[in-house]
Amino acid sequence: MDGEIAVTASEGLTKAELVEEVARVTQLTKKQAEEIVNTVFTTIVESLRTGRKIELRGFGSFRIRNRGARIGRNPKTGEKVEVPPKRIPYFKPGKELKEQLNRQAP
Repeated sequence: MDGEIAVTASEGLTKAELVEEVARVTQLTKKQAEEIVNTVFTTIVESLRTGRKIELRGFGSFRIRNRGARIGRNPKTGEKVEVPPKRIPYFKPGKELKEQLNRQAP
């Protein structure tokens, strides 16, 4: 996590930009880089789907939080509606990531 990336998107980082950066840094083709990025994302989703947490040391961890059923309100009509229970993905940043984000620029 020490390397600086060349992406300078002001609105955020798209998947296409991530693929381009992986291809540039690893000197792989964009197709190969896209396969790597897709494999990482698919593995994270499948692990969460099966109830496993993902811990990336120095970066953070992905977990599932369970939200119970509740009574909500339709914002258009104000009518009460039943909201079913959900499983929500949750990311908790690691210590090293937080330190890097809060480090003062030279």
